[in-house]
Amino acid sequence: MMKNDVVSVSQKNVFVQSQGNIVSDMGGEKVMLSIHNGKYYNLGEIGGRIWELLAEPSEVAQIISLLMAEYDVEQQECEQEVITFIERLSKEGLIEFGEDHGHL
Repeated sequence: MMKNDVVSVSQKNVFVQSQGNIVSDMGGEKVMLSIHNGKYYNLGEIGGRIWELLAEPSEVAQIISLLMAEYDVEQQECEQEVITFIERLSKEGLIEFGEDHGHL
C-alpha cells in the first residue's frame, strides 16, 4: 500500500496486480478470489478492464486515457472512478505500488 493511501492522476504512481488472486470471467464481468484474504470480489465489466490493464505496471493517467478511448465517459468522471477503484484495490492488498520497468 502507498505511504499516504492517496492516488492522484498528476503523480507518476505505478500500480500492478498483486500475486495470489484467481480471476474468472462470468458473463462479461470479472470476479476474483483473493487467496491471501479469502474474499471474493465482483470487479464488474469496467473494473475487470482496469484489472486487465494492471497486469503490467501502469500509471493511473495511462489507465484513464485508455478507458476514455474505449468508453463514452467524461474525463472528470473517469478520473474519479478510476482513482476510487484503485484506492480500494490497494487498500484490499489486490494491487501493489511499484515501478514501471517497461522502459528499461
